[in-house]
Amino acid sequence: MVNKKQSDLVKKIVSLCKRRGIVFQNSEIYGGLAGFYDYGPIGSLTKYNLKNLWWKTFVLDRSDVVGIDGTIITHPQVWHASGHVKNFNDQLAECKKCHHRFRTDFITDNKCPDCGGPLTEGRTYNILFETSIGVVEGEKTKAYLRGEACQNIYLNFKNVADSTRIKVPFGIAQIGKAFRNEVNPKNFLYRVREFEQWDIEYFVHPDQMDKWYEYWKQTKLNWYQSLVNNSKKIRLRQHTQDELVFYAKKAFDVEYQAPWGWSEWEGIHWRADYDLSQHSKFSHQDLSYTDPITHQKYIPHIVETSGGVDRTFFYLLLDAYQEEQLDNGQTRTYLKLDPRISAYKICVIPLASNKEKLVNQAKQIYQQLQKRYSVDWDDSSNIGKKYRRQDEIGTPWCLVVDYQSLEDQTVTIRNRDDMSQIRIDQNKVDQWLTKQLQKN
Repeated sequence: MVNKKQSDLVKKIVSLCKRRGIVFQNSEIYGGLAGFYDYGPIGSLTKYNLKNLWWKTFVLDRSDVVGIDGTIITHPQVWHASGHVKNFNDQLAECKKCHHRFRTDFITDNKCPDCGGPLTEGRTYNILFETSIGVVEGEKTKAYLRGEACQNIYLNFKNVADSTRIKVPFGIAQIGKAFRNEVNPKNFLYRVREFEQWDIEYFVHPDQMDKWYEYWKQTKLNWYQSLVNNSKKIRLRQHTQDELVFYAKKAFDVEYQAPWGWSEWEGIHWRADYDLSQHSKFSHQDLSYTDPITHQKYIPHIVETSGGVDRTFFYLLLDAYQEEQLDNGQTRTYLKLDPRISAYKICVIPLASNKEKLVNQAKQIYQQLQKRYSVDWDDSSNIGKKYRRQDEIGTPWCLVVDYQSLEDQTVTIRNRDDMSQIRIDQNKVDQWLTKQLQKN
């Protein structure tokens, strides 16, 4: 159960996201569209950094994983082969009193969570978004927005294997949009209708499935723990036997202790040869792999790691949100984000915006740093308000050019987390910043 303090945390983050240009409700001027969100200037930069970090870690820094970028719309048969058309369903119940609708798996009894009224029996509906291909009415072909991004990886397995020198075991990674027509979008970015996923499908010899499954399970847990301040709020949970799909020997979720309880962050799935076998069957194409050394021919088995970019973004906001009581009685709010994913690495600030010499010297530093880093510039309001703004968007450091800077070419650098300050030569800021970022 969510207590008031936990519920207030989500509300505070939603308010902060709008106030500081992190995330906006989609189509807000028209009353909003449930389950759809737009990322503002700060949010889009942060999300970009987060995706780049993932891609660098799991693709660029490895020799056994390559990337693709697949389309959102695929051949309609893809979703029949994958089982989504037949099985991608939710149970929906409606309150007989207020007529609000709910997924039955969110209901603990037969009463409406909103008004306490009785609910109808659950009805099954498919949560794939339908669209159509073609321009002539009556001749259009029904298609679907992809319900998960990973299908493009299975479809391109043979293309990748044939066009590169990569050999099993290897992985194919993708970051891309997916769409689910959820009955109950909820908890801000946690459950939405349009979202991004990051997936790795790792293709292995059947005899090595256990080895690689354990490897990816631990690797993904370690990576998520490296991003947060409180690693005790992350755990691995094994699926019970009644949760497992028929082809899976086991499945684990990386979970986060959100305000509403332990919730899925990323799934590590034992998919065996199901996906390639299904697409071979429906497409009538041979998707087997022949080992170039042993010449053994087989359908590779797959370890899948699949998570949500937007959900990760939200969990990191929950983890990073801090409130601190200051000596003057005010409350300081700041986002203790990993500097690798913060929108800006440093903000350059002239102490007084109406002093030309201060502004010019600060501009020179800003322009130099901007060549290598994402850097903010702030010459508005007083210094205290500048700090508060940077704190709330998660900027780890602020650089201030003051009157002493004009005399000895030194600047003040202020730390976001503890508000401590150091003074260094302005010509050494680049070197100092590089060193700080390498610590993370």
